[in-house]
Amino acid sequence: MALLLAPRARFAALDLGRLGPNWYATVMGTAIVANGAAALPLDVPGRTGFAELMWVLALAALAVLVPARAVHLLRHREAARRHLLDEPAAAVFYGCPPMALVAVGYGTLAVGAPLIGEGPAVAVDLTLWTVGTLYAVAVAAGIPLLMITRHRLSVLEANPTWLLPVVAPMVAAALGPALIPHLPEGGARAAMLYVCFALFGASLLATLVLLPVVFAGLVHHKLPALVLTPSLFLVLGPLGQSTTAANALADATRNAAPALAGPATAFAVLYGVAVMGFALLWLLVALGANLRALRAEMPFAMTWWAFTFPLGTLVTGAAGLERHTGFAGFTGLAAGLLVLLVGAWAVAAARTVAGLLDGRLL
Repeated sequence: MALLLAPRARFAALDLGRLGPNWYATVMGTAIVANGAAALPLDVPGRTGFAELMWVLALAALAVLVPARAVHLLRHREAARRHLLDEPAAAVFYGCPPMALVAVGYGTLAVGAPLIGEGPAVAVDLTLWTVGTLYAVAVAAGIPLLMITRHRLSVLEANPTWLLPVVAPMVAAALGPALIPHLPEGGARAAMLYVCFALFGASLLATLVLLPVVFAGLVHHKLPALVLTPSLFLVLGPLGQSTTAANALADATRNAAPALAGPATAFAVLYGVAVMGFALLWLLVALGANLRALRAEMPFAMTWWAFTFPLGTLVTGAAGLERHTGFAGFTGLAAGLLVLLVGAWAVAAARTVAGLLDGRLL
């Protein structure tokens, strides 16, 4: 009995004062496994049940994390204010909560609808997408504003975590189109389509501004700590997510703006294939750097969750390209990336639970 009670006692003793927005990466990483499995263009036995299980885990994690973060913000206001206003390394992780909300919302519609019904699934997704999108826009504008006006930063110290705030609107752009068939015909569908296109453009251009800065920082200053090496995977996020978004928006034009369907599909394929090529090149760079770091005994930290969500966006991006081209190579690519994603999630999740039990993480 004592052995059974010990883990509960350890969880009860968690220090919520150390619970930062980076913990939403656990929700993002779990949700993308569900969404990636659902998008896989292969009818693998057990795929649906696995996707449903991962969606339930993501939803449960979100349900635990939101009130826990609320307690943190209420009881540790000064620490939360300091993290946002005076600690840029912590502030960039405010990009994680909106992405977690939107990803779980989409999973509720794409994966959870057969379990809870289409009506409730649409309501949950619409709510989480709306809240997450407003949050994403606020973060995508607010964090760069703080970088310009308050944070003390050097361009030579830039690293991939700087991308997190500006990628959040791209997640909304990629997952919002799934709601369009469930909206009233006419203006509501068109409005959602154009909002998602605007979010796509805002995030893409902001990423194009930041990526050269990030690469310059990596070349000139390197990563300041070995434990940040997994953050190299974050570069994959805007690449895979923008490919996913372009293909999702092309699908959505058929319901909201049929005249744009042809050009949008052509753009999605041409843009997506080119960006996926660069993403796979960067994946080799990130894998090589992390294998080197592991040989140097890189310790576990929450940065390991960077292995999950960015990889998942490549799965959904490849699935979108397969949907519009019918090319079997994209099917194989999506399947291979999903296997890699599931392995990365399993390692990160197991190490996180172990870290919580022994008190190293909180």
